[in-house]
Order: sequence, then structure tokens, then C-alpha cells
Amino acid sequence: MLTDELEKKGMLEDLIREKLKPIVKQIDLDGFYPKEYLISLGKAGLLQSDQLNDKEMIFHRLRLVEETAKVCMTTGFTLWCHLAALTYLQKSGDQFLKETLLRSLETGQLLGGTGLSNPMKYYAGLEPLHLKAVRAKGGYVVSGQLPAVSNLGDDHWFGMIASVSEQQRIMAIIPCDHKGLTLKEKKCYIGLNGSATYTCVFHDVFVSNQWVIAENADQFVEMIRPLFVLYQIPLGFGGIEVSIQSIKKIRNKQSGSNQYLNIQPEQLEYEFKQLRERYDRIIQFKQLAECWHDILKLRLDTAYLTLKAAHASMLHYGSAAYLQKSDPSRRLREAYFFINLTPTVKHLEKSLSHSK
Repeated sequence: MLTDELEKKGMLEDLIREKLKPIVKQIDLDGFYPKEYLISLGKAGLLQSDQLNDKEMIFHRLRLVEETAKVCMTTGFTLWCHLAALTYLQKSGDQFLKETLLRSLETGQLLGGTGLSNPMKYYAGLEPLHLKAVRAKGGYVVSGQLPAVSNLGDDHWFGMIASVSEQQRIMAIIPCDHKGLTLKEKKCYIGLNGSATYTCVFHDVFVSNQWVIAENADQFVEMIRPLFVLYQIPLGFGGIEVSIQSIKKIRNKQSGSNQYLNIQPEQLEYEFKQLRERYDRIIQFKQLAECWHDILKLRLDTAYLTLKAAHASMLHYGSAAYLQKSDPSRRLREAYFFINLTPTVKHLEKSLSHSK
């Protein structure tokens, strides 16, 4: 197993160096979507789960996200979207979806998005569900609009939850090129424009029974949401670690004047170490649902430290960081995205206050 892990680590490092590092500025400044990098992970076997137990799979995927996010959080985020889609299918219990769609997503033949930003806010009492479903022969007819779904394209699938009645909500996964579904790309953000984010409008979209992941979405979401949030945390970890490294790199510039700033890398390292220790303890639990409060708290604390570290990097770099093409300014924009990624910090603060 150790040999396999070292081999996978080497493959990941090679793919990041060859497929991702050369296009980071293009992703950030031009909104370039890193599709080929995501596909390459699948082709290399780095998204397969059939040879791993649950704990090994979690550790492996966390490392994929963190190592990718160290170089580019936009790409790390699109990878997280894809892993979320994989999680939906792995937890569905539907053999048809597992034997067909899941295999294609794991091998990079197809890519996946989440589509659960609105539902997660619905379950937290922040907003109503935007999609409505009506039972029809062989499936459901869905109407409504999702404001922003990421990691989408012609050969992509994404998850969705729609309300059938006050008592029932369904979860399904559908292809982006499906009849009645209109996608409008969104590139108006201060960062993360390479995330292939679209507004998705459903005009009486027929969703076959074969694509229904769960007839009881409420129950299914409770099962998947720990991993949904857990896989996000390495996005912040990657950003924190690379910000600390960047601060250390320039600590002696301008006659060592950075030593007088009130945020130093040693302080950030200490706080980061505590977050990682909490993360490792959570992963040891067999039933992640029992750690839901701890996962939310860790996600919140990670968001705040990601922003703190990125802000400190801007201060330490000074005027050099103010250039649009600078790595510190990109990481600051990425950090602001991370605190607004569902569950957002205000979403987390509300959920934690209600679960005390």
C-alpha cells in the first residue's frame, strides 16, 4: 500500500508540474478552464476508489485537493466539484449509476459538478429550493433555475435537488446537454473565473428514473454532507500553506523590515498545525455524521485562517503584491472566494449557533 501511495504521489506531482503550473496565470487572468488537468487525473487512475477502503479514499482525495489548491485554488475547487459528484454516486446504492456513470467519472471520460449550493442553503434555512419536480411516466419533469453551478461543460454531469411536495424532495444527476436545460456562463467574478460556472435554467426538463440518486433527498443529504464539506477544507489548507511559504521566502527583503509586521509565519504555522490536528482526528471517526458540528467548526476556522494568511502575504510582499499578476493578489482573491463558497462563513456561523 505504501508503494502504491508513493507512486500516486509521484504521478500527482508530475501532472501538477506538467499540466497545471504552466496555465495558472491563464486560469486566473483569462478565466481558462483547466479541463485537461482534471481529465488527466482520471486517466492516471487517481480518481478510482475500488481498491481503497473508505478511510484510504478520504485521505487520498484530501491530498489531491490540497496539493492542487497549493498551486491554484480555482483548479482545486473544480476538482472538489468533481469529487462531490463522485461521492453522490458512490453513496447512492444504485448499481446502474455506479456501473455506468461513476466509472466514466472516475476515469476522466466525463466530468461532474455539484449543483447543491442552493439545496445546502435550503437545509440551513437560508433560502427556498429553486427547482420543482412533477412526477411523470418514467421519471420527473423539473423546472426552475440554479444561479451558479460550477465545473460544467458539454460532457459534464451535475447533481440537483428538486421539491416534489412539502414532504418530498428528490436528488438526481443530469447531463449538461440535456433537452430543456439552458446554461449561461458566468465570468463576472473577481477570481475563480476559470471554474466553468453557469446559471442553469430548467425548462420542463425530463429526469429519467435511471438518473434519480435518491427519492428521499432529505435523508441522503444528511449522509453525504460531511464529505461534501470535509473535501472543501483542503482548499483552505493549500492556500494557507503556500501563503506561509511565500511569507518566509521574502522575510529578509528591505533590510528585514517584515519582522515588524504583527502577523508572522510562525504564528500562522502554529494555528495551521492546530487545524490539521483537528482534521486528522475527525477523519479517524467511522461515522462522520457524528462529527458534523466539528466539521462545520473546522471549515469555518479554516476559512478565517485562509483569509488571514493571504492578507498577511499581501502585507509582507508590499507593493509587489499589488500587481494584478502577482501570486499574493491571486491568493487573496481565492481566499475571498473560499469564505463565500457554500457553506459560506455566515451560513456556517448560523448553523453552528443553532447546533450548540
